[in-house]
Amino acid sequence: MTLNAPAAASSRPTILLVHGAWHGAWCWELLAPELRDRGWRVETVELPSASADPDNTAGMYDDACAIRKRLSDLGGEVTVLAHSYAGLPATEAATVPGVSRLVYLAAFQLEECESLSSLSGGALPHGETGTLEPHEDARNHLYADAADDVAQRAVERLVLQSVKSFSEPLTTATWKTVPSTYIVCERDRAIDPGFQEVMAARAERSYRIPASHSPFLSMPAELARLITADAAL
Repeated sequence: MTLNAPAAASSRPTILLVHGAWHGAWCWELLAPELRDRGWRVETVELPSASADPDNTAGMYDDACAIRKRLSDLGGEVTVLAHSYAGLPATEAATVPGVSRLVYLAAFQLEECESLSSLSGGALPHGETGTLEPHEDARNHLYADAADDVAQRAVERLVLQSVKSFSEPLTTATWKTVPSTYIVCERDRAIDPGFQEVMAARAERSYRIPASHSPFLSMPAELARLITADAAL
């Protein structure tokens, strides 16, 4: 039975985890092992719009290019799981052959020509330059249900996010042609769960998890089970 395990795993799509604004691939450090323990090949990508550089001007399209390159390097069938802001560049990048499914985790599953700036009605700045700091109470805004030590470590690793990444609109809504899944975080304080439900209606199928904005840090085992169950359908 052990000899057959690698072949079974290799027949599954790779899962590419794409982090949201202000974060880095480090945010998957609890979820990735859970998925690997369930037999999945898991990869990550770093988005250039999130950086410690106050002069960073990498935008959403640059993030999409980074995702496309990662997908091309991986080859084969890939499921892309995007968190929060990453829903935009993941949607933009999913034109690469081999993307078998888009999974939106409390993520922005938007229409063509929409950006986060336009969607916010002016609550977010718009422009080509400038960076934004994380929320002033990031611990409760992003990690309300995470253990104190896990949340504190995450807060300490947050970086700046480019304004440009919020300004650039989608040129395509690939979820209209690529199968998609939406995971609603029912206790989210960053993206209203009601709005998540609206976006979830665009997906082929949707689920709910009783978590705040970052279940990959607060309940990684439960999230991994949900992702695995969905992938088995």
